Amino acid sequence: IIYATQANNNKFMNFFSFLSENPELLWVFTVFYDLTITVILFKLFGLRGLYIAVTLGIMLANLQGGKVSDLNFFGQTFTVSMGAIMYSGIYFATDLISEKYGRREANTAVILGAISNIVIMFTLVLSTYYLPSQIATSSQSVHVAIETLAFYSPIFVIGSITAYLISQTFDVWLFNKIKDLTKGKYLWIRNNLSTISSQALDTFIYTFVWVIAGELSFIAALSIALTKYIFKVIIAIMDTLFIYVVRNWTPSYEKN
Repeated sequence: IIYATQANNNKFMNFFSFLSENPELLWVFTVFYDLTITVILFKLFGLRGLYIAVTLGIMLANLQGGKVSDLNFFGQTFTVSMGAIMYSGIYFATDLISEKYGRREANTAVILGAISNIVIMFTLVLSTYYLPSQIATSSQSVHVAIETLAFYSPIFVIGSITAYLISQTFDVWLFNKIKDLTKGKYLWIRNNLSTISSQALDTFIYTFVWVIAGELSFIAALSIALTKYIFKVIIAIMDTLFIYVVRNWTPSYEKN
């Protein structure tokens, strides 16, 4: 049993080592991982699970927004953010809520996500005022890590929440508007058009946040924004498959 466990652990580590050496495949894996989590939560808990997916998405996106890496596609290097992947999954969750439960529930999910984000960021800031204990050698390094996340930039936090609320509210409105106009037909149109449009709104609002924060010039910020938007559009197209797979599911929680 021990040898079998060690062998499985080695396979597991080798798999992630392979992904680390192939960041483009790692990106694809992470997108599928993110969307699959939403599917599992929906299958198990229905609307409640989708509320959780939205909340997790906004919190993880903001905590990992500064985690950027370079990917190479067709000989071109693109800088991508881990946060953008997790953030894009929110649109899948809110579109699924709109499709299954309606506009009101989707807007509720958006508001819950914003409240959760504000609470977690405030709590991180609050925790930095507790001085690290000397009892453990890791206390100082953990304290510094939390300080980095908590004080990355107040402007980014405010800008992120603003962009989130505006773009997500627009996404929910447009999704349901297209659904009404097409009398419930052509799910792929409303799923993609609402997400791609609202992602553009979110991305370019956040571009100005970089400029206001003084981190980048407008041209540099716009260049990064365009790159992020391209990858967000790809994720939006990918999540169309997922929403078609699950749209007729009856969650386990709702069968009881």
